[in-house]
Amino acid sequence: MSDRAALHVVVTGAAGFVGRALVARLLRERRVGARPLGALTALDLAFADAAPAGTRQAEGTRQLVGMRQLEGSIADRAVVTRAFAEPVDLLVHLASMPGGSAEQQPALAREVNLHGTLHLLDACERQVAQGGPMPRVVFASTIAVYGAAMPALVDDDTPARPAMAYGAHKLMAEIAIADATRRGGCDGVSLRLPGVLARPPVRTGQLSAFLSDLLREPAAGRDVVCPMSPAATTWASSTPNIVDNLLHAAALDTATLPSHRVLALPTLRFSMAELVDALAAVHGPQLRQHVCFAPEPRIEALFGRFPPLRTPAADAAGFRHDGDLPTLCRRAIES
Repeated sequence: MSDRAALHVVVTGAAGFVGRALVARLLRERRVGARPLGALTALDLAFADAAPAGTRQAEGTRQLVGMRQLEGSIADRAVVTRAFAEPVDLLVHLASMPGGSAEQQPALAREVNLHGTLHLLDACERQVAQGGPMPRVVFASTIAVYGAAMPALVDDDTPARPAMAYGAHKLMAEIAIADATRRGGCDGVSLRLPGVLARPPVRTGQLSAFLSDLLREPAAGRDVVCPMSPAATTWASSTPNIVDNLLHAAALDTATLPSHRVLALPTLRFSMAELVDALAAVHGPQLRQHVCFAPEPRIEALFGRFPPLRTPAADAAGFRHDGDLPTLCRRAIES
């Protein structure tokens, strides 16, 4: 990042559940690593209804304390230009059209996921060309870049073979960020995020939303059907852990990172049976009576065949997972 004393941070996708958690953390802590937060610009299509708890001013205003709020799509160059009206030191790019929605509307998904990212990179490069600071870009990529047919072990050398438009768009964006970094237009880091728990109960087209339902519904005494078998394995992290890692990426020394600037984040691998065991350990054995299994082949093929994962580059750079499954469950529900 630049060496200016106070940082101007731009967060795209600020109305999403990860974006809300990140914005709330930034407003609470007022710093990124050792650097103070000078200004925060939150950008999202629907941010007017998505203010983090405790950040609204008096009733009747939509402005947030310590935050400049922008509504609009990153697919619109004019919106991106407004976000960069003042020099940007850190761009945390979370905005995307997710998996199921991207499959149903591929043209719109391409505009948001790929062209929107290119608009942001153009703004970064324009800022540098005009003598402004070089922005650190932290990009939320996805494990969907690996596709469904993974090898017996996934590590830093595993090739990306996305099987859905969402993963393909994210992979293209990773390449664009690495290229912009190579050319001196930004200082980019792409993080391949696992499943993030727990999502709010609002449906956004994410096919993996059932994992959040598994954490939330039985804990509240409600029945839930798991569309994967007890032995199906997946990867996931809690929302607070993902925020920790995003902020770590924002402050770390990127000189030690691989030239492609892509890191698979450390995460926990667990079976559905192990998840239920962990939930029972946290909430009590009565929780088990609220969970039943009804495997759906497509869902299990997409989310239930995750092999062991090794992340030596991310481990060496200081990224961390939740530690253990009960901790993940507690942090996910608390968030």
